[in-house]
Amino acid sequence: MKIVIDAFGGDFAPYEILKGSILAKKEINNLDITFCGNEQKLEASAKEIGLNLSDFEIVDAKNTMSSDENPSNILNEKNQCSMAIALKLLNEPEIDAFVSAGNTGALAVGASYYAKKIKNVKRAALSPILPSLKGKMLLIDAGANLQCNENVLLQFAIMGKIYAEEILKIKNPRIGLANVGAEAQKGTQTLKAAHNLLKNYDKLNFVGNIEARYIPLGVCDVVVCDGLVGNMILKTIEGTAKFLTQSLKKVFYKNIKTKIAAALLKKDMLCLKNDINYKNYGGAIFLGMQKPIIKAHGNSNAKTFKQSILSAAFCANQKICLKISDNLKNIKNDEV
Repeated sequence: MKIVIDAFGGDFAPYEILKGSILAKKEINNLDITFCGNEQKLEASAKEIGLNLSDFEIVDAKNTMSSDENPSNILNEKNQCSMAIALKLLNEPEIDAFVSAGNTGALAVGASYYAKKIKNVKRAALSPILPSLKGKMLLIDAGANLQCNENVLLQFAIMGKIYAEEILKIKNPRIGLANVGAEAQKGTQTLKAAHNLLKNYDKLNFVGNIEARYIPLGVCDVVVCDGLVGNMILKTIEGTAKFLTQSLKKVFYKNIKTKIAAALLKKDMLCLKNDINYKNYGGAIFLGMQKPIIKAHGNSNAKTFKQSILSAAFCANQKICLKISDNLKNIKNDEV
């Protein structure tokens, strides 16, 4: 298994990227990692925190892509940045997957330009795994495509179904369309058309429109939406989880009585905290690409980045991209 990593993507790069990669190598046998980034800076950073990079390959990159840059810069003045170089390496047959915690927009643009999409895929979609009351669910798209027509939304549903079956191991996953109301006639013309397509596509277990308040309750296994809506759902869920954990902390440390209750419930509260902590879910895959491309959270620490590497390796081992490709081969272009 060989994974290429953007060593300078993310708020805490390269230190947390390096530490997370070493943690991942300890958990996966025969894992080879190639870092893309300024070689001198990487070696100096590793030395500074006492890490040995002798087991890692480094491909030098001239510069980096910051989180606040225009995503299109990756195609011109930043076409030699660590992210761009890593995406280009993904086309090499020996590379199995790619991981970055860098600029999401740049990754979406760069992946579509430098890497290869699965044949017949119109748009690759950012697809994070999120917690729900009934386990795990998939959100597709979470920010890569701000506007989508109904055919693209149908394709997202098909790819999400395959991912939920193969990676989340959910049999006949329930597909929901994010909308402002449950009724079929609600929403924009695009959402009405998408509802009709999903309802009439017999290979999907479509459960209808889903209002945002019901998403964390587990009413479906795959939530389909455009990237604008999906990113707002994602960030709202992340913020709500943080609000909940901080509010509970205030309650439990209010006085002696609540502190005793906190001590008694400590183990259970830690389980709840882990269940709703997005950092434990290993980044988001760009579904629709020929090889796994994992977007780790921008503020990933070593543990979080390790999880993203493990997710990349698992998706590669499960051949999820090939399975999506095989499922799309027999679908006529006018169907999606």
